Amino acid sequence: MRAPATRRRAERTGRVAEEEAARWLERQGWSILARRRRTPLGEIDLIARRGPLVAFVEVKYRASAAGLAEAIDEYRLRRVAAAAEAVAHDYLRPGDDMRVDVILLAPDTAPTHIVNAWQP
Repeated sequence: MRAPATRRRAERTGRVAEEEAARWLERQGWSILARRRRTPLGEIDLIARRGPLVAFVEVKYRASAAGLAEAIDEYRLRRVAAAAEAVAHDYLRPGDDMRVDVILLAPDTAPTHIVNAWQP
């Protein structure tokens, strides 16, 4: 288990990364519908809409670009997908599509947007 100071620092870093990802998505034409949406099945970092598409977004930050390759795995994606299914009714309108995306962030590196990262 992480020490309290380490955990607080990681929490702060995560919030900053989520804010950066939200601003990046907004520049791409997305509207942010929710941040840090908690569900009984897990937390969704960002929920965003662009037209008839709602994306449930997992944000991952690493201290170096080299660490981004291992930042996301099937287990985490499955949890985000399950959480998205649990709350989709709160965000989807008739005719909308939904997907799970990932945004990877590291210093001095452009954001990497993995579109439709979860395909069961």
